[in-house]
Amino acid sequence: MTKHQKRLSVPKSWPVERKTETFTVKADAGPHGEDGVPLVVLLRDVLGYVDSRKEARYALSEDAILINGDAINDEQRPIGMFDIVAFPGRGEYYRVFPDEGGRLALTEIDEESAQSRLGKIEGKQQVPGGDTQLTLHDGTNVLVDDDEYQANDSIVIDNDDKSIVAHFPYEEGALVTAVRGNHGGKIGEVDAIDVTPGSGSNRVGVSTDDGGFETVEEYVVVIDENFTGDDE
Repeated sequence: MTKHQKRLSVPKSWPVERKTETFTVKADAGPHGEDGVPLVVLLRDVLGYVDSRKEARYALSEDAILINGDAINDEQRPIGMFDIVAFPGRGEYYRVFPDEGGRLALTEIDEESAQSRLGKIEGKQQVPGGDTQLTLHDGTNVLVDDDEYQANDSIVIDNDDKSIVAHFPYEEGALVTAVRGNHGGKIGEVDAIDVTPGSGSNRVGVSTDDGGFETVEEYVVVIDENFTGDDE
């Protein structure tokens, strides 16, 4: 397996310039699948805190960087949508949030907001013992003992004890952000959910301040006002 990643073939969500150099860092296996951006790319290409992988490794060895509350020691660890990137020593906290076009960007937040993260429920199944297992957009599995959660809902998970601290149902009137497609980064309220017969994707109508748009429901995530970057 190659250790290199050509810039021209990286996912559209990666915040890197594609024509400046031939290669960039390849993400290790981990959360977010192929959409995960290597941590060193955020540190070097987005924030400018390091100039090389060697400097990134040194910073990580000092436990200076936390992802979703956990110290990370792998500079190629995939980072993706709604992850919390924290620099406690600098007093800086960021949420990975889709920007215009669905490109991942870092939104600065306060320390309190950095104590939890948002997750979209993409799967739900019963497990031995009677509990329900929720699978989130980044591959995380969460066990719950009730049946109130549905696919396409969003939950907020505490970074410390991994408990669910908030639940946002996917329904008409819900605040959502588009994370992929031509409307990536746009925020609005769900007007209508058009259920498509068969195996086709359901369509979602979203109203925004400048009109509205329609997309498939896989491309939207339920949020609340605390997840729009307007934390102040």
